[in-house]
Amino acid sequence: MGHIRLGTLPRTRKWNQVLDLIGGGAGTPEVAAATMEASQGGLAKAAKDPGLIHTVWLLTQVPLAARGDDFVARLQRLGLKVSDSPSLLEVVGAFTGAVDAHLRRSGGRTDLGEMAQMAAAETLTALGTPRTTSLFGTTSADVQQAFRSFSTTAQFSTLAREFFTRLSTRYLTYFLSRTLSNYVSGDGRFKNINEHAEFNDALELHCRQATRIIEEFSGGWFSKTKFFEGDITPDKAAGFVYVALKKLRAELAKGGHADER
Repeated sequence: MGHIRLGTLPRTRKWNQVLDLIGGGAGTPEVAAATMEASQGGLAKAAKDPGLIHTVWLLTQVPLAARGDDFVARLQRLGLKVSDSPSLLEVVGAFTGAVDAHLRRSGGRTDLGEMAQMAAAETLTALGTPRTTSLFGTTSADVQQAFRSFSTTAQFSTLAREFFTRLSTRYLTYFLSRTLSNYVSGDGRFKNINEHAEFNDALELHCRQATRIIEEFSGGWFSKTKFFEGDITPDKAAGFVYVALKKLRAELAKGGHADER
């Protein structure tokens, strides 16, 4: 099976509404909501995307692996090819490699799966770097402790929110990127590149606000599933992805009516 692409949005009535909103100067929440509505077909398949599911499953497993004394061995059993004393970036790179290897075996590589893979790498790097920065140098024990910190209810919530913020931003930008550049001109929606960049920043902020709903439930799911139901399996991770995307779609669909958070 080859690489499955999301493609571009067809010139449907819903997509024309997106273009009208952009051209008419609508706010970022309205544009995001309309884009999400127009791209429902692609997102409806997301909960079954093998790359997304495996990525989220690994995001649950790496923090749990860090709780044990055999952190490196556990990472290797998960498919992360790391050395005996891995750095943060080595673990992140191995995480990406593990997703690649899984998709080569399953033949399920998609654009959405690649977005998830990149969003996870960015998330682990962004959240892990402050936890492993020290004036006295970073040890492998510091790296393990950084990942271990994500195994608590509160910190897994933070991890999940950051991941879905980056994923949803990438997803919406995927469809909007080519179109938005057409509106950069002296008399267009964006007078210059800076205004275009400001819109992209606002889109990321809007997605971050929308993912608060994921932060609110993900920690409880993680704790309940792991400590009361046993191991978090790929099937359970798929169920989590389904619920998370459903909640995220609902939040983004609120458009300009969503509360600032």
